[in-house]
Parts: sequence; structure tokens; C-alpha cells
Amino acid sequence: MSKLDELITEFCPEGVEYRELSEVLTIRNGKDYRGFPEGDIPVYGSGGIMTYIDTSLYEKPSVLIPRKGSLDKLYYVDVPFWTVDTIFYTEINTSIIEPKFVFYHLQSQHLEKLNTAGGVPSLTQTILKKVRIPLPPLPVQQEIVRILDNFTELTAELTAELIAELTARRKQYEYYRDLLLTFGDEVPMVTLREITTITRGIRVVKSQLSEIGTYPVFQNSMTPLGYYEKSNYPKDTVFIISAGAAGEVGYSSVDFWAADDCLCITCTDCLQSKFLYYALLCQKDYLLSRVRRASVPRLARTVIEELKIPLPTLSEQQRIVAILDRFGALCNDLTSGLSAEIEARQKQYEYYRDKLLSFKELTA
Repeated sequence: MSKLDELITEFCPEGVEYRELSEVLTIRNGKDYRGFPEGDIPVYGSGGIMTYIDTSLYEKPSVLIPRKGSLDKLYYVDVPFWTVDTIFYTEINTSIIEPKFVFYHLQSQHLEKLNTAGGVPSLTQTILKKVRIPLPPLPVQQEIVRILDNFTELTAELTAELIAELTARRKQYEYYRDLLLTFGDEVPMVTLREITTITRGIRVVKSQLSEIGTYPVFQNSMTPLGYYEKSNYPKDTVFIISAGAAGEVGYSSVDFWAADDCLCITCTDCLQSKFLYYALLCQKDYLLSRVRRASVPRLARTVIEELKIPLPTLSEQQRIVAILDRFGALCNDLTSGLSAEIEARQKQYEYYRDKLLSFKELTA
């Protein structure tokens, strides 16, 4: 029998009492922090730490609950802090409940499901106060917190190792890609203006798009804006985003619709499109450095037209593309496997957490 089982047998063998959140803590609104000098006190919004000031709003352990925005991002804070009006803080009655126990329990409740708004996700104090929470004796709470703290730390360490592995794989791939695309004087360098035609896509409005369909629509990012009933560029076309995520390089393996923030590149007979894609990925840092940073980041067509790339023979282009395709597929398989492992670790933690926080309710 585990220590937790022993504690439950000793202190609450028949079950535990459940109470509404308002009976174990007080929910407080955040305030405007502007006007305070800089300091070492973190200022929290719904997205996390925003800045640091010299004054705290509360100094005891607290669970921070977003009022607007990312409602699933709870924070446990045990140092002095400040919160703005997009996130609640809590004054917890520590004589009956552990602050960290509250944090873990509220994590398991998926508060985003309590959203009350049609636009920006929102929570109200009225709804939060009615959330029910188990109230086992403090020794039981403390043991559950200890177990989950250890489990959280282990999960974080394993996840960090997997992320480091992902990063190493990507760097390895980029190193060999850049090596294969580095040539001596025997290979000419030519501008894209000489060997390609660059055209701008055609604008579509969101009302014309659907969430599923045949042809993806690319506008100002590598994520499709939606799907359209027609395409205006064929598969195997390279494109560069000119506004928004300006400087990002894409290659479509299917027919697609390019909107007006996409610059699409049509190759002449001396250039293979997939080779161009890999060559442009090597130049991505340069492209990003030429983006004009305004309210909307933009990249001029002339920057792309004057960009120089190596132009080996078609047979050499095909050889390099074949190598990079195989290497890229291998890296993607490894990335997918590691990403799946990270997701599995998180699900395992959530399952274990939810099991530990499930109690038989004490009947009157």
C-alpha cells in the first residue's frame, strides 16, 4: 500500500467533502500596473509574465486564472506578483486547502470549457465561484501535491530532452542542406530575375473560402487561410510570403490558390523548382533581414528578383534534390516520432493527475 493509500485509509476512508471554490478561496481582479517603476516583481497577464515592476499586488501563494484569452493557462505563483485585469488572482484559505492542490485540481477541470463569450474567450467570477473542488484532509492534499510535483518535474525533464533532440535533428538537416548547396567557382551564381518569373497571387476574401476543400489558399503565412474551389498555381510551385510572415519560403506539392501576399516563382527550363526551394531555404536569413518592419512586415519583390542562387546542371540539381528529399523525409519521421512522444508524456501526466484528484464524495 502506498503512502497516499495509507493516508486516505486513515483520514478519509468513506470519501471526502466537496465544496464550491468560493468556500475555500477569494477571487480577486487584477489592476493596471502602468505608472510603477521597473523592478523584480513579475506582472502577469493571461499569456504569462508581461514585464517587471517594483510593487506587488499580492505576496502569498496564489493560483492565477485567466479572465480573458488563454483560459487553459493557469499559473501557480509563490513569490510576490502583480496581475492585470485579464487575469484573476486568488486568496486561498490555507488552513483548509493547499494552494498547489487548488492549482492541480483546476488544471484538471479544463476551465476553457466554461467560456461565456462568443468572441474572445472569457470567464466570470460568478461561474468560477461555483466550480466544485474536493477537500480531503491536509495530509492527503500534501501527499498528492508531492507526487504531482515529482511527476511534473520528471515530465518536464523528459520533454526538455526530447525538444533538444528535435532541435539537434533540425540543425543537422540544415547543416547538410547548406553543405550540398555550397559550390565553388565552377558553378555560376545567377539572379532569380534571370531564370524565373515572379508573379503576385490574386486576392480572395474569407467569405469565398471554406474550412475543407480541394485547393488550399495561402495568403500571409505558411498555414492555409482556408480552401477555395479553384486554383491559380500548379503543384511544385515555390512561393514566398511578402506580407505578414514576410520572408517565409513555401513549396506546394498540390495545386493551390495564391492570394495577393504570395509571390509565386515560375522556373525556366534550366532550373528545377524543388532545387530552387532548397536554395531559397539557405537564403532565408537574408530574406528575413530585408523585411521592412512596419505595422505589417513586408518584403519587396525586387529583393527576391535580385537574389542570387547557384545554378549547377539539371542532373546535379536532381541529384541534390533526391538526397535532400530522402534526408528531409527521415528527419520528418524522427520529428513526428519525437513530437508524438512529447504528446504521450503530457497525456500520461494528465491521466495520472486526474486519477489522483478523483475522490469518492462523502455522503451526508
